[in-house]
Amino acid sequence: MRIHRPLADAVVGTLQEIFLNKRHADRAIEYVLKSNRKWGSRDRAFIAENTYEIVRWWRLLHFVIDAPAQLNKFHFWQAFGAWQLLKQRHVQSPEFLQNLPDWPEFSKMSVAAVHARYEEAGKVRKIIASVPDWLDALGVAELGEEKWTTELDALNQQAPVVLRTNTLKTNREHLQDLLSDNDIIASFNNELPDGLILEGRPNVFRTPYFQEGFFEVQDAASQLVAPYLDVKAGMRVIDACAGAGGKTLHIAALMQNKGRIIAMDVEERKLQELQKRARRAGAMNLETRLIEAKTIKRLQASADRLLLDVPCSGLGVLRRNPDAKWKLTPEFIENLHTVQYNILTQYATMLKKGGKMVFATCSLLPSESEAHVQRFLREQGEHWQLLAERRTSPAEDGYDGFYMACLQRL
Repeated sequence: MRIHRPLADAVVGTLQEIFLNKRHADRAIEYVLKSNRKWGSRDRAFIAENTYEIVRWWRLLHFVIDAPAQLNKFHFWQAFGAWQLLKQRHVQSPEFLQNLPDWPEFSKMSVAAVHARYEEAGKVRKIIASVPDWLDALGVAELGEEKWTTELDALNQQAPVVLRTNTLKTNREHLQDLLSDNDIIASFNNELPDGLILEGRPNVFRTPYFQEGFFEVQDAASQLVAPYLDVKAGMRVIDACAGAGGKTLHIAALMQNKGRIIAMDVEERKLQELQKRARRAGAMNLETRLIEAKTIKRLQASADRLLLDVPCSGLGVLRRNPDAKWKLTPEFIENLHTVQYNILTQYATMLKKGGKMVFATCSLLPSESEAHVQRFLREQGEHWQLLAERRTSPAEDGYDGFYMACLQRL
């Protein structure tokens, strides 16, 4: 394997943006890929995959190169070099280096020292699995040693690319054929009536079928949430934490564009993105509303169905967002608990009697999920019935780590 210097420069520069300038990994990568239109698909894949993997294994690489707390550009180059040496051992990558290029940044690096430090790292889970001390301790406290270890291993694997067919415009069999014509191989998942699992990591956003709104990229676990609402055409549905609207658009498709969906969020920019996506998808039965002081009160007892996909740590989707490990703090998660429960108790008033509500998170932690539902039922159980709940597991079923509970208002 030979590394081209401009690609290495791009990776190192992107890493500095992520760790020193605190940019989100996906946005930093998107920015650098747009900066040079001459890069081909292999070059772009090298930059994206190496950046994500170095971010994922940052603590391990930090340990292997024996970096100080205060980092400079030199240390990012060392981390890049160490990853090229360790790829085969750590993730069985076919593309790795036996020796580093004769570049000034690597002049003081020892290949033998890198491998020796890697052996030492293997004795400590939080280092070899590359997580902060506090997160490792929290995972053990909430899930137990064995389950946390297996989930952590799964969270460090690269996630598959999963599509949700937009049934307002096509069906998955037809979409599978269209993608095949573009040399994109997709298979079915029997649990997902509209899902397609892609082989490899093709850039589906560059296909005409994305522009035509034939699909959305949406993990399998996320695709289970909207059906949990048991929506019917003609209903009035509120998606109260809609964000950019992946689940909102799924609800619209399940309702066959009949009825009314109110998609709400506290951030206007996310609702604007949802409006753009809705136009592309042909979802005509939804409106967006910014959540303000009186929004919830005005909608009391108005919804047949209510989705509360509440803000959470995102620990169930670390496969896709590995930089979250380094941005989260225990204080942030503790504060989230209050936010999550307040949303559950305050927003639940928007549901009619007899209606169904789904409370969902993309977290592995019971403190963000099951614990809130149990407390809610203890405090308001005479007015609510738990109909079903489900947790998905990266380790057990290969899906992102989601929790969802369906409750009925009595």
